[in-house]
Amino acid sequence: MLQERSIVKVADNSGAKTVRVFRIPGGSKKRYARLGDLVIASVQGAEPRKLVKKKDIVKCLVIRSAAATRRNDGSYVRFDENAVVLVDEKRQPRATRVFGPIPREIKEKGFDGVFSLAEEIV
Repeated sequence: MLQERSIVKVADNSGAKTVRVFRIPGGSKKRYARLGDLVIASVQGAEPRKLVKKKDIVKCLVIRSAAATRRNDGSYVRFDENAVVLVDEKRQPRATRVFGPIPREIKEKGFDGVFSLAEEIV
């Protein structure tokens, strides 16, 4: 689960390295973001000469969460770290590669573009 002010790793090649979550859309009572949720974040660290710069405001999709997520078959999926992927207004990835494993729940939420770039599916 991510909350406001969480510092999160970026798992794509857009140029951002870390981002700080500052808004979780979905109503005034929504406090936590889970797998497959969109968050609004500020870039804290970035690579030089890339598309994304430090202090940019970006939309991100949560692709890995350290909090366990229950699946329909009764099993749970959990990751060692929290990670996000930068997306545009059309919910398509801004990068051309996505690093690390991605759960199946991302495709079920309608993010086929991000899912197709994944190198490993869990």
